[in-house]
Amino acid sequence: MDTLLIACAAALAATALVAVVFLLARRVSGEERLAEVIERFNARLESMAGDVSRALERTQKETEQPREFSELSSSIDLDEVLSRTLEAAVSCPGVDAAVIAVDKGQAPPVAAALGLALDDSPRPALSAAPDGSSPRSISVVYDYRPEDAGGDHPIRAAVAVPLISEGEHVGYLAGYTHGSPHHFGEAQARQLEDLAQRAGPAIQNARRFREARQLADLDALTGLHNRRYFHETLAREVARAQRYVRNLALVVIDLDDFKAVNDRIGHLAGDGVLAEAAERVRDIVRSADIACRVGGDEFAVILPESGMQDAEQLYRRLQGAMSSRPVGQVGHLQLSAGVAELRPDDDAVSFFQRADEALYRAKGLGKDTVFRDGSDEEPPFDDSPPEEPAGEESPFNPASLPAPPSPTQPPSASGTAGSS
Repeated sequence: MDTLLIACAAALAATALVAVVFLLARRVSGEERLAEVIERFNARLESMAGDVSRALERTQKETEQPREFSELSSSIDLDEVLSRTLEAAVSCPGVDAAVIAVDKGQAPPVAAALGLALDDSPRPALSAAPDGSSPRSISVVYDYRPEDAGGDHPIRAAVAVPLISEGEHVGYLAGYTHGSPHHFGEAQARQLEDLAQRAGPAIQNARRFREARQLADLDALTGLHNRRYFHETLAREVARAQRYVRNLALVVIDLDDFKAVNDRIGHLAGDGVLAEAAERVRDIVRSADIACRVGGDEFAVILPESGMQDAEQLYRRLQGAMSSRPVGQVGHLQLSAGVAELRPDDDAVSFFQRADEALYRAKGLGKDTVFRDGSDEEPPFDDSPPEEPAGEESPFNPASLPAPPSPTQPPSASGTAGSS
């Protein structure tokens, strides 16, 4: 409606000018006077065309902003919500770039930027005023020395507004300008506040969904990824490796004689041993590897861009980590493993089955060893247990653990159950 009124006004003004030109042309004599009138007429038309163009652009932005604002809550993907919020921010008049920082408790905040490099972006901190009041926005003006102001469009000003959801501070949204005047006005700050009011709840919902999804992917006892996540990720990595002809290796690990551990010290203490063993697995694997708990005392590690040799080396490092120092109440743990490398005809199921079968071949060879899928012989490298340093505890022997007290017989003075 506003656009139609603007166009009608422009048309009426143009008609009036045309009429004035013809009237003046009839009353003046000489070509010079007529040329002067025509020149004035053309200049006026250009000015009006510019006014109409700017009015149309302003109207278009004003109609786009409510649509962008309403789209914020239509997604629960945090990255998408942040991206839409940034796009809505830079569509505000005078905003050339924007930054969002989302608080994550003790962890570093999740940050995103549009219009400037995130590493180079200034990040104004929103904090309470000295008198304890909470500002609705913070405006910043950047002054430069003459020798530093000659760069390509330096940032001149910023305004930051808090992101609030259910009374909780979620983070902040900051807008930046390269232009003049070197400050944000009240109207611009108000627009960013309106955007922040809509973005805060959307960001909070998306953040909670991401945190819930991450918790759903983790094993509660060990903190490693769980079995469901393992199979989903393995299928995805197999498909990627097959498509781009990449290497992919898999290690399936089992703690030797762990049933005897539970029988001797109880399941609660056994859970503590599992948790400590998983922590050592997490410390050994590379950042690109995916470590998961796939069974009671069985773990698996997916190794992208890796081959059989990489998988064997990972096992050796894990073997050393388990035997280097006691684990919980059981001394030095031993573990067996099966390793497999992706074949062209593999899918996720067959790939896992081959590695799992190799694990049971390793156990059949006497445990505390690794077996290569496709090999009919013992591994070519020395898998004998590492030599025990002098003065340290000997490798774990289930029979050496004290038996738990009998429920019908009190323990002896030494803490072990009396003989029946």
